[in-house]
Amino acid sequence: MAAPIPPPLRGDRKRYDNLPAPMAAMEDNWPSGASTGWHAHPKDQLLYAIAGLMLVESDAGAWVVPPNRALWLLAGVRHNVTMSGEVMMRTAYIDASRVPDLPAQSCVINVSPLLRALLVEAVHVPLDYAPDTRDDRLMRLLIDEVRVSPTVPVHLPMPRDARLKPICEALMREPGSPAVAADWALRARMGERTLHRLFLAETGMTFAQWREQARLLHALPQLARGGKVIDIALACGYASQSAFTAMFRRHFGMPPSAFYRSEPGQERDGQQDEDRDPGR
Repeated sequence: MAAPIPPPLRGDRKRYDNLPAPMAAMEDNWPSGASTGWHAHPKDQLLYAIAGLMLVESDAGAWVVPPNRALWLLAGVRHNVTMSGEVMMRTAYIDASRVPDLPAQSCVINVSPLLRALLVEAVHVPLDYAPDTRDDRLMRLLIDEVRVSPTVPVHLPMPRDARLKPICEALMREPGSPAVAADWALRARMGERTLHRLFLAETGMTFAQWREQARLLHALPQLARGGKVIDIALACGYASQSAFTAMFRRHFGMPPSAFYRSEPGQERDGQQDEDRDPGR
């Protein structure tokens, strides 16, 4: 039986807006379905959950932050975090003016066992820790781990064009829709070539790439809740479980069954069978 989540815990975020030290960490516990509300921080932020999955919206797009991944969010980015499952959040705040060589853009990174341990320990470091102490070395090692952590492609950029927004919102609501680009162009009263041109200009992705990304990100919360791969594949518009697994592996570098493991990139013996079509 899984250990019960601790009672709600809310850190005072305002204390972290003006840090006496270059870095600090805070812990929050949230119930499933809760939301932080739209806000921004004056410091760069590393957002991580020991348990649960976070859906992070921003003006520029959305991220899915599953277990064993963390979101690096640049200072000043307005965002809203919605919890899928009970979330035990651990957040680090970093003053970019005093810490060099930080990620240049918001992104999701893999969390190694070492980085996880550092984030868990960092919440106990006082905000006014002194230089050249154990606390200082711990926080600097945390940032060193962030610098070498590989990124994970779980960002879905949102267009600003008013004609594309309804299309994207519909695709996010119904990732399994059989409508093709020509159908969406007709609904938006534009030519299909115009739709393709706008998608590339607004999101940096082709229509097909954006739709594929939306489908895969839609699948992640369902996988986190233990849904059957075949059911998720069909709901996301794939003709078969193997087609979904092949696309998932191509995109994330691992099959769906391995994505939420404690050490990303490693698969258990025999686990690949879970990703194949039933009866094969």
